[in-house]
Amino acid sequence: MPIARPARCATLWLTGALTGALLLTGCGGGPEASSESSEDAPGYPRTLSNCGHKVRITAPPRQAVSLNQGSTEILLSLGLADRMAATATWTDPVLPGLREANATVPRLADNAPSFEKVLDKEPDFVSASFESTLGKGGVATREQFEKLGVPTYVSPADCVKDNSGDGDGSRTTPLTMDDVYGEIRDLARVFGVEKRGDALVGRLKARVAKATKGVDASGTSVLYWFANSESPYMAGCCGAPGAITHAVGAKDVFDDAHEEWPQINWETVAERNPDVLVIGDLTRKQESAETAAKKIAFLESNPATRSMDAVRHKRYVLLSGQAMNPSIRTVDGIEKVAAALRRFGLDQ
Repeated sequence: MPIARPARCATLWLTGALTGALLLTGCGGGPEASSESSEDAPGYPRTLSNCGHKVRITAPPRQAVSLNQGSTEILLSLGLADRMAATATWTDPVLPGLREANATVPRLADNAPSFEKVLDKEPDFVSASFESTLGKGGVATREQFEKLGVPTYVSPADCVKDNSGDGDGSRTTPLTMDDVYGEIRDLARVFGVEKRGDALVGRLKARVAKATKGVDASGTSVLYWFANSESPYMAGCCGAPGAITHAVGAKDVFDDAHEEWPQINWETVAERNPDVLVIGDLTRKQESAETAAKKIAFLESNPATRSMDAVRHKRYVLLSGQAMNPSIRTVDGIEKVAAALRRFGLDQ
C-alpha cells in the first residue's frame, strides 16, 4: 500500500560526538513517568521476541520515538504521551480523542525523518508499524539503532507477511484483530503498563462485538480501493480490509489475491462487480484520486465503472487510510462497514 513505504532514505553517517552523546544519554532526562509507578511495572530488564529480534528493555522507556502513525496512536491510547520524545510519518489527522495528548509530543516530520533527527531526541525506545520504516531505505535499520543501545519494535502484523518484493508485501495467513491486540499488549509490556493494555484491548473488542452484533453479510461482496485512479490499489484477501470483511461476514471480491495492495485494472474490477465499495478518504497528496470525493467522481464518470452495482446505488463507505492498515483504527473500519451494511439493507 502506498502509505506503507517511506520515501526518504536514511542518512547513515554519524559524527563521533553525536554517537557518544546518545550512548551517554540513552535513557536520559525525559518526562516524568506516568501515573503507574515502577511498582506496577516489575520485572525489568525484560525481553520480547519481535519479528526475529530479541528486544531487551532495561527500564520503562522515558524518551520513546514512534515512527508511524499506527504505533503512535497505540502509545497515545495507552496514556504514554509523557513518555514520548517525538513522532513522525503521519498519513491522517490524529484520532479526535487523542488530539490533546498528541499536541504535547513533538512531530519530527509528516513523513520519514532522517536518522540524525531521531537521534537528536536521545531515544531510549523506537517503534514503527512497518518493516520498511526500520529497514534499508527507511529511517535506519534496527541494527543501527541497536548498536547505539536503542531497542526497537516493529508491528508483528507487518513482519508476518512477505515484504521481499517491491510492493507492499503479500500474506499467506490472513490478518486477524488478534494481531493488533497482540501489538497493544507488547507495547504495554515494554512500558510496564500491562493493565492499560488489557483495558484498551477490552474496549476495542467490545466495540467490535457491538458493531457486528446481528450482522451477517455472507451474500454481499465488498471491494476496498485505497488510491490511484490510473492503476488503482485494491485490497487483497488478507490484510486489514480482510479482517474487516471477515468481521461482518462478507466476501472480498479479490479474496484470490494475496498481495496486500495489488494494482488491478478497472475492467477486472467491473467484472467482479462488488455490491459495496469501501473507499480510502486520504489527506495526503502522493497519488491521483486521494480523497473520497475524487474517487467517487471518477467512479461515476468512468465508462468501465459507472454501471457497477455499487456505483449505480451509491453504496460507498468512506474510511481513513489508517483504518485500512492493521491498527486500532481497523476497529473504526469494522464499525463503519457494519453500519453501512445495515443502512444499505445488506446486513442479513
